[in-house]
Amino acid sequence: MLALHRFPPSVVLQSGSTAEAPALGPPLAAWVVPCLVGLVLGLVGAAIVRRLSNPVGKFRLLYLGVVAPFGLFAYGVLSLLDFGAALRAPLVGPGSGPLRVVLADFLTMLAAGIVGLAVYAPTVRAVSDARDIDLGTRGSLATMARYLLGLSLLFALAFAPFRLGGADSPLAVAAGLLVLVGVLVAASPWLVAVLRSTSRPTGADADRLAALRDRAGLDVRDVRVLDTDDKETASALVRGPPGYRRLFVTSTFLDAFDDDAATALLAVQAGRVRSRVLVRRFCALVGAVFPLVAALSGWGPRWPLLIAAALALVGGLWLARRASSRPTTTPSIGSARTPWPTRSSDTPRSTTSNRRAAVCRIRSR
Repeated sequence: MLALHRFPPSVVLQSGSTAEAPALGPPLAAWVVPCLVGLVLGLVGAAIVRRLSNPVGKFRLLYLGVVAPFGLFAYGVLSLLDFGAALRAPLVGPGSGPLRVVLADFLTMLAAGIVGLAVYAPTVRAVSDARDIDLGTRGSLATMARYLLGLSLLFALAFAPFRLGGADSPLAVAAGLLVLVGVLVAASPWLVAVLRSTSRPTGADADRLAALRDRAGLDVRDVRVLDTDDKETASALVRGPPGYRRLFVTSTFLDAFDDDAATALLAVQAGRVRSRVLVRRFCALVGAVFPLVAALSGWGPRWPLLIAAALALVGGLWLARRASSRPTTTPSIGSARTPWPTRSSDTPRSTTSNRRAAVCRIRSR
């Protein structure tokens, strides 16, 4: 593996296009070991986080500080060992060509994503207990696996022009990836609607959502309802670039929360919009992509560059989270991070539980 440092810069990026495939043993071992280590990390992390205060927010930090960097590290190792080309050979036989190049990249990205799923899997039950919802491990992993398949394919297609075109500049590859991410972010209001079952709110629901948005100070172009009747979860999120932001709420959102709790959750989304969380996350990605691509293309010492990419990603996402967690004040409800009053004798228990759930989600942002 150290011999890779003596290759020309373009060799690592184009290794999937060669007819000669590397031996499968070392790359396969380099994939199995991180999967096993990831399971242990997930078990230990879940056991620690569930004993801390505000475990919902701490689980987000676990995913940000452990799952994402570990998956990025696994991708770097698998790319250096040419995992995709090694696994492609027994599947479709030796040879070269555009489809084989795309397949090799797809397999490498998919394998790295599975490493991330190995860390994520042991935490699902703990997250379900912390959020007091019925979140099955099998269903959650199936959902994540579908997203992983789609992202792996998009990644492989985005890399294909650079591999097939013989581009030896990591700047060109990084720029292409950033353009792809930018397009995905800009098109997210429509992509979510395509990937998920959605509908327009009508009647009393539409009127109530409009009133809640005005009260929370959330300025979006329109609203869509995500079909989640089969899941005991209620949440809201905003997607899209400035000028076309779309609010998505789950179909259980209005039933699960009273007006105060729902307004507080929408106020959190308004604060995220005003603090430009997506822009900050994109900047974090910019800081991580260039050293990552430079490492994989052989431009400089690989391991320091991989570590720099992981630190840039984690640090940038942490700063974005800090910006989004600042108190958000609206004329109607005050600070969105202010705890709700304790339950009085005439307050229904279900309403108090909903408010507490809303507060937990607000604090976890």
